[in-house]
Amino acid sequence: MGPLLVCLVICAAITLGTWLASLVTHEYSWVDRIWSIAPIAYVWVFAGASGFDARLVMMAALVSAWGIRLTFNFARRGGYRPGGEDYRWAVLRRRMSRTQFALFNLLFISIYQNAVILLFCLPAYTVFAAGSSPLGGWDVALAILFLALLTGETVADQQQWTFHRWKNAERAAGRTPAPGFLQTGLFRFSRHPNFFFEQAQWWVFYAFAVAATGVWLHWTIAGAVLLTLLFVGSTIFTESISRSKYPDYDDYRARTSAIVPWFARPAKTAIDERVA
Repeated sequence: MGPLLVCLVICAAITLGTWLASLVTHEYSWVDRIWSIAPIAYVWVFAGASGFDARLVMMAALVSAWGIRLTFNFARRGGYRPGGEDYRWAVLRRRMSRTQFALFNLLFISIYQNAVILLFCLPAYTVFAAGSSPLGGWDVALAILFLALLTGETVADQQQWTFHRWKNAERAAGRTPAPGFLQTGLFRFSRHPNFFFEQAQWWVFYAFAVAATGVWLHWTIAGAVLLTLLFVGSTIFTESISRSKYPDYDDYRARTSAIVPWFARPAKTAIDERVA
């Protein structure tokens, strides 16, 4: 059995398992719970099948570092505890009929998201199919860039973690936290810097396929493309919730880049003060 078929079997088993778990528990974040774990398995399958080719081992090691960090962050936020469901699914359930959400759970949450997870790992298949070749300067540069992006995501998640702990402490003390959402640190330059770093890492992962083959376009680019589209939809949905909760969120949107970090535009109130 080739490594691609092995990964397809693993993906099918995970898809069935996460769907059945959602039906039994009535929680719908089971795919979130394996999001950082399944890619480690997929990429190491290709690395092992290659006889531990140096490039694939490097790719697997990088994905392992990504997965360990993301698993830790998800765990400390309570994602693995009973009731640790993504808050957005509850919002979506209120907007859909029971039948609509059941179909959404099967087709999108369980099947589509698991397929995307496998697809963004498949540049490892392109590298495997290309055969063994020595590591080069591009491989080293890509590994350094991947680790830099991983560091950026770590910083963004830590800033968000610290902010939400402060919010919880304010509420426990009987105070209303203000501001209600994070606007400092990396979040001054992007409304979702963690989204940016997450997507960018998988585009760099695809670039290893380019380095291995010298060819820019492979069908395994589909994973990075679909992941980006998934984040576009997630960003729109997440921000619709934030806008309904925080009246000043639109001002933040007006002055801050959505995904790609960039210099913040001046707030309207600051401009008005200078004119006055």
